[in-house]
Amino acid sequence: EGAIELDDAFFSTEISLEERDKPLKRGRGSQKKTKVLVMAESKTVENPKPGKKPKKVRYLKMKVISDLKSGTITRNVKEHVESTADLTTDDSTSYTKLKEHVHSHTASVIPHQDLSNVLPWVHTAISNAKRQLLGVYYKIKPEYLQYYLNQFCYKFNRRYFGENQFERLLIAAVTYAPDFKSRIYNRNYCG
Repeated sequence: EGAIELDDAFFSTEISLEERDKPLKRGRGSQKKTKVLVMAESKTVENPKPGKKPKKVRYLKMKVISDLKSGTITRNVKEHVESTADLTTDDSTSYTKLKEHVHSHTASVIPHQDLSNVLPWVHTAISNAKRQLLGVYYKIKPEYLQYYLNQFCYKFNRRYFGENQFERLLIAAVTYAPDFKSRIYNRNYCG
C-alpha cells in the first residue's frame, strides 16, 4: 500500500565452515556478508520541519536473500509488495523488471548527498538494524540472521502500539506456533 522504498544491504555474519579454508573475497561477493532486501512503506510529508526527513515511515520488512539477481528480487517484491504500490529504488540492474509488477517504479542514480531525501527510511532502518545486531549479538550465523531481522522489524512495526501492549504481547506469545523445530542439539522440545 502506498509508496515503498526498496534497497539491498549487506550484514556482517560468521563465515560458514566450508568457506573458512577458501581465500576471502572482497566487496559484494564477500563470504563475511549476507545479502538482505529491505522494504519500507513511507509517505511524503507536506511541510517537513527543518532537519527532519521529507517522508514518514509506517512499516518495515527485511528479507535475507541468496543473491542480488533480478529474478530473486522480483520474486520477493511480488511476495511482499502489493501491485498497487509505488516503488522507489536506486538504479541497480537488479531492479529492472520491477516495473512490471507494481503500479509505478522510480529508479534513479542517487548522489550520496541526496540519499537522505530519496530513500531516507530504508537507510535509517539498515543502519539501526546493524547497530542493534552489533551491540547485542556476537558472531551471527547466516542461517539465524533472518530471525534477528524479524525481531527488529517486529519491534519497529509496533513502536506505536501503546494501548494494552502487554496483554497483546502475552496473547501473541501464548498463541505462537514455531515454524521450525529446535536446532539446538537436535531436540524437538525445550528443557
